[in-house]
Amino acid sequence: MSIDKIVSGRLGGGAAASPPAAGGGKAPPRPGQRGPGSPIEFRLDPGSGVPTYLQLVHQVEHALRLGYLKPGDQLPKVRDVVAALAINPNTVLKAYRDLEIKGLAAGRPGQGTFVQATLSQIALPELTALRRTLSSWLTTAEEAGLDEDGIVALFTSALRDFRERRGGSRARSGAAGGQTEGVA
Repeated sequence: MSIDKIVSGRLGGGAAASPPAAGGGKAPPRPGQRGPGSPIEFRLDPGSGVPTYLQLVHQVEHALRLGYLKPGDQLPKVRDVVAALAINPNTVLKAYRDLEIKGLAAGRPGQGTFVQATLSQIALPELTALRRTLSSWLTTAEEAGLDEDGIVALFTSALRDFRERRGGSRARSGAAGGQTEGVA
C-alpha cells in the first residue's frame, strides 16, 4: 500500500481532489475520489489476503502515523466509501467501529466519523525529508534490478535486523527459527 495514493494533497505525490459535480450537486465519489470534507481516500488490494475492513483500518492508522490525518478530520462517509469501492456498508462500519474501539475515531450521529487521536510521531518537515531520502533509495533499488517484491523483502529484512540490533525479540522476528541474518 502506498500512503501517497490514499491521502490526497498532503505530502505530494497524491492525486488532486476532483472537481465538484456539475451543477454543484452532491454526486457520490467515483473510484479513487475522496468524499467531500475528508483528507483520505481508501484503496483496496484484493490480492493482499488482508480482510477489507482491516485494509481500511490500516490505511487510517498509517495516515495518522504520518500526520496526514489529525484530530478533528472527518473520515469519508460510509455511503461514499461504499459507492467508491463497491463494498458492503457493514464492512466500512466494522472498520470504523474498530477505530472507535482503539480510541482513534468517534462517530457523530448524522454527521459522520471523526478522528479523535493521532499516532503521529514526527513533524511533517522531518517526514518530508525522510520521504525524499526513501524515494531516492527506492530509485536506486529499482535501478539495481529489484522489483516491488524484492524491495519489500529487502526492506523487511533490514527492518528486522535493525529491530534485533536494537533489542527486539529474536523469536518474534523469526531469527530463532534458524534464519540467517540479512536474509528475508
